[in-house]
Amino acid sequence: MSEQDKYTLRYLPVFYDDLEQAAFYIRNNLLNEKAADDLVDDVEAAIQKRLSSPESYEEYHSKWNRRYPYYRIYVRNYTIYYVVINDEGPQKIMEVRRLLYNGRNRDELI
Repeated sequence: MSEQDKYTLRYLPVFYDDLEQAAFYIRNNLLNEKAADDLVDDVEAAIQKRLSSPESYEEYHSKWNRRYPYYRIYVRNYTIYYVVINDEGPQKIMEVRRLLYNGRNRDELI
């Protein structure tokens, strides 16, 4: 079994909302369809790359007490937030939760 086989990838609906809003803003407000498409591609590539070892990175320490620690992936001007859940059977889950623009107040959102 390879390292990547140890993790199942799961996305929360709010992550998809965040990604859709970011791409919509870039496409319609900044009038840059290529940049919007590139962001979506880069986000997916970064998540797939991290899936091989999602717990090998520094935890993000939120001001909230969490059951699972958050981890971050930086993509352009955005940060992807995810957790690793390891209490649902033999396979661990990398659950992608949010995509936030770096200029936003993440402490209120994460």
